[in-house]
Amino acid sequence: MTILTTKRLTLRPLTVGDAPALFPARSDAEVMRYWDWPAQTSVEQVESIIADHASYIEDGTVLWWVAALSPAGPAIGECDLSEIDHYHRRAELGFMFNRAYWGNGYAQEAATAAIGHAFGALNLERLWARVHAGNESSQRLLERLGFSLEGRLRAHIIRDSMRRDCLIYGRMR
Repeated sequence: MTILTTKRLTLRPLTVGDAPALFPARSDAEVMRYWDWPAQTSVEQVESIIADHASYIEDGTVLWWVAALSPAGPAIGECDLSEIDHYHRRAELGFMFNRAYWGNGYAQEAATAAIGHAFGALNLERLWARVHAGNESSQRLLERLGFSLEGRLRAHIIRDSMRRDCLIYGRMR
C-alpha cells in the first residue's frame, strides 16, 4: 500500500501495531459521537477491528492509513478509502482524528491526499462519504473538499438503541 505525504503529515498503511496510538481517539466518546459504533473500551478491541479488516486491505477493497506528524511518529488520526470498486470507479472516503488535534486542518490535509490518490493512482471517478445527521463539522469539511449533499438515508444506523439518519455526500473527479 502506498505511503502518502503532505506538507505536515505522513499517511502510512495502518497496522495492528497502531492500535495503542489510535485508542485515545477511538475510546473518546466525543470523537465517536457520530460513528456507527460506540467508543472502544480497550486497545485489544481496536486491534480486533484492524484485524477484522485485514482481508479487505489485502484484496484492495480498503486502503486504510494512519496519519502521523512524522514518518515513524504515532498515529494522530486515520483516513481510509473503502468499498473500492474499480469497475464502477468509485470508493467511500472516511476519516477520524484524535480530539487533541482537531481544529488544525489535519483531517482536510489527510482527506485531500486520499482524494488525490483515489483520482490519480487508482483512477477512480467518484467518491462518496456517509456522515451521521448532526455532524456539522464533517459536513463542512466535505463541502470544503468539493463534496455535495446528495441525500439522506433515514433511520440508517442503530446507535445507542436509537435509529439515526445518515447523509450521503458525493464528488466526481
